Amino acid sequence: MADLTGKVALVTGGTSGIGRATVQRLVRDGAQVVFTGSKEDAAASLCAETGARFVKARVQEEADWARVADLIATEFGRLDIVFANAGTESQDGSVESISMDGWNGIIGVNQTGVMLTARTALGLMRGNPGGPCGSIIINSSMSAHKVMGNYMAYSVTKAAVLAMAKSIAIHCATEKLPIRCNAILPGVVETEMISAIIAKSPSPDAARAAYEGMSPIGRMGRVEEIAALVAFLGSDEAAFISGSEYAIDGASTAGMTGV
Repeated sequence: MADLTGKVALVTGGTSGIGRATVQRLVRDGAQVVFTGSKEDAAASLCAETGARFVKARVQEEADWARVADLIATEFGRLDIVFANAGTESQDGSVESISMDGWNGIIGVNQTGVMLTARTALGLMRGNPGGPCGSIIINSSMSAHKVMGNYMAYSVTKAAVLAMAKSIAIHCATEKLPIRCNAILPGVVETEMISAIIAKSPSPDAARAAYEGMSPIGRMGRVEEIAALVAFLGSDEAAFISGSEYAIDGASTAGMTGV
């Protein structure tokens, strides 16, 4: 376990899946956690379980970020870890089939939302008592490298936020700010959404086998495994890691098998 005692963390998209598991992990490791999202019932149960603080907010809305920043500054007085996790693939398609509403919606959440998350985080981290410090972790995807033809906007945004993480890291280093930024690139992870898709499939066993077969290791990732990587990158043990990308995909992007 990472020692996050005394640290304050922010997780976007924290009400389900990887985000929810990360809230649970960061709290268990000693951090005080604020998380955002739109599912109030799911947020209420997570708050009751962990003691984390929920703020209903849309990551792509600049006005919402003023509220989030004000709460963190007023109630916690510092920010040490940010996990820019919120994302969507709703209404995606190929270059020929995607609508402008679908394109703009995915760009808004996955790309503009991450930029606003990082910009807000930097503003708060610059003002930390004792001087600037912090760690920003951006949730990209293995799709940044293994793009999907029928999920073009998702693939494009996940490649874009990988570049964004590196740009932020270089910016902070140039400004002599001890604030780090890294990206994680999960493979197929068994979230509630994936589990529901499998359950509703005409052949759940075949659907599960198909998802598990996407990884050379032969299984899907677990949300707890992704959360563990976030906790490490947010900890002081990762103090010399910045501008890096961490694939956590069961060797899916490493190369071909059976050759």
